[in-house]
Amino acid sequence: MNVNYQKELEKLIEKEQKEGRVPRLFLHSCCAPCSSYVMEYLSRYFSITVFYYNPNISPREEYEKRVEEIRRLIGEMEFVHPVTFVEGKYEPERFYEMAKGLEKEPEGGERCFGCYRLRMEEAARLASEGGYDYFTTTLSISPLKNAGKINEIGEELAGIYKVEHLPSDFKKKNGYKRSIELSGEHNLYRQNYCGCVFSRP
Repeated sequence: MNVNYQKELEKLIEKEQKEGRVPRLFLHSCCAPCSSYVMEYLSRYFSITVFYYNPNISPREEYEKRVEEIRRLIGEMEFVHPVTFVEGKYEPERFYEMAKGLEKEPEGGERCFGCYRLRMEEAARLASEGGYDYFTTTLSISPLKNAGKINEIGEELAGIYKVEHLPSDFKKKNGYKRSIELSGEHNLYRQNYCGCVFSRP
């Protein structure tokens, strides 16, 4: 059965608004272009901590370039509720450990699912430790990412870490299109590969 994760998100937002709350969200960010629309949209309803944790990115110079862009973007954009930034550790060895035996997997396959999980699990763990109301990731904005799998992993991690997962399919409602517009407005660096050595052109 196909789940409309955007509708699920809208229902949840409506419920929170009826209760007059501004919940705290721990948002895993994969990069500035993907985060642009997600932050613009969700900051209307949530107080957000953007968590940049991407041990998959190679080489280090690329990683640092992407960190710099998300920091700059948060500084330039205007938000309804506060948006703050936390950088995770750069731990490429954790990515390579996860990818062992999956090096030849095609893009969008099991290796990518393991990579989603690696990053989302760190977000869920820290969200739980920090007493956040929700955690989620910007990953579902990409037309190349499997939103069903991302949400399935999020729900599983919510059960393990006892913190609510915010359902998402941010590409819906022209989210991906808006992210391209915002990237242009802020002159963002748009990388030509997802991040890991296996996805490089």
